Amino acid sequence: MHDLTAITALGGQSPRVDTIGEVMLRENDGLALASVHARLGHETACREHLANLLDRRVPEIGKVVLRDPEAAFWTGPDQWMVGAPYSTHEDLAAQLKARFGASASITEQSDAWACFDLKGAKMEPVMELLCSINIRAMQTGDAQRTSIHHLGCFVIRRDPNDWVRILGPRASAGSLHHAIVTAMQSVV
Repeated sequence: MHDLTAITALGGQSPRVDTIGEVMLRENDGLALASVHARLGHETACREHLANLLDRRVPEIGKVVLRDPEAAFWTGPDQWMVGAPYSTHEDLAAQLKARFGASASITEQSDAWACFDLKGAKMEPVMELLCSINIRAMQTGDAQRTSIHHLGCFVIRRDPNDWVRILGPRASAGSLHHAIVTAMQSVV
C-alpha cells in the first residue's frame, strides 16, 4: 500500500497564511468544488435541481449564491461551479451526480483550483493592483472572471467590507500566490 501524504496547492502540510500590514492572505484547502453543466434539452430540469440545492435560488450572470454549506456561482450559460466544505463533501461531484441525474454533466474540480481568501482593510487596493475588475463596486454575492498574473481566475465578493475569495488554476498556485503577496507588499 502507498504511504501518501496530502499537500495543499502551495505544497505544504497545512494552509499557508501571509499577513502583511492590514491584509491577510490565507490558502484555503478546505473547499470541495464541482462544475455543473446543463445537458442539451435538460436546461430547465438542471436549473430546478440547482434551485432545490440552493434554497430556490440559481446564480445568474456575475452572481454567487452563498448558502451554508453549499455555494454556487455562474461560470457560463447553463453552467455553474458548486462549492462546499471538503470535510463534509469530499465526494461532492458524486453527490451532485446523484441529485442531478441525466440533466447535467458534473465534473470534479477540487484538485483543479487553488483557493485563496484575501481579507483586511486594504484588500481593495491589493485587488486593484492585481486585476481590472471594479472591486469597489462589487457587493456580497458578486462573482467576476478575470485575469490575475496572466491566469484565468474567479473573484468572489464574500463580504462587502473586506473579504474576497480568489480561485485560480492549481497548477499555477505558486505564481498566483506570489502575485497576490507582491501586491500586498506594494500596498503597505
